[in-house]
Amino acid sequence: MLLVVLTEATSEFFHRGGENGEVFRNRKGYFSINVQAVCDADLKIKNIDARWPGAIHDSSVWNASLLSAQFEAGEFPGCLLLGDSAYALKDYMMTPLLNPTTSAEQNYNNAHIQTRNCIERCFGVWKRRFACLSLGLRTKVDTTLVIIVATAVLHNIAINENDTNNFEDVVVDEEVEQEVMQVNNGGGNAVRRALIENVFANL
Repeated sequence: MLLVVLTEATSEFFHRGGENGEVFRNRKGYFSINVQAVCDADLKIKNIDARWPGAIHDSSVWNASLLSAQFEAGEFPGCLLLGDSAYALKDYMMTPLLNPTTSAEQNYNNAHIQTRNCIERCFGVWKRRFACLSLGLRTKVDTTLVIIVATAVLHNIAINENDTNNFEDVVVDEEVEQEVMQVNNGGGNAVRRALIENVFANL
């Protein structure tokens, strides 16, 4: 089983909301675009969905995305995504255990946290490269969305060109706790349990 991508939806991009401003106010209290990105271990962005107001929940962004539909249709056999507790457990989406009780379960959660750190670092490096993403954009919404995607493409080009620019010291943002998804998914439970028993029980 190959773990190839990580996912997180985050509200890190500021915007003045206009007449429908409140729909852009995120859970941290400022106006933003909710950007969902998938990255690999090299911090390269493999998929991006940058079109949702900041008030929209991460799970809603995921459920409405093309990538979600592709995974539901089985277009990426053998691939797993890692998501935080804001996402529903699926046979392709591994989420942390809410209450690990065994050493194997704790090992799984620890590995999940350490591996998901890639997407946190990806966003940190991305914003360091393009300060407008953290300082705020004073553009129309449609232009803002284009800028976000364009900087994601440029971020990937920089990685391809080996432009690290001393980003090793990027500080990972602490995530604010979100509503936890409590969706019972038999296939997801079976995949996660198999990982715990076959991989993390012997560490």
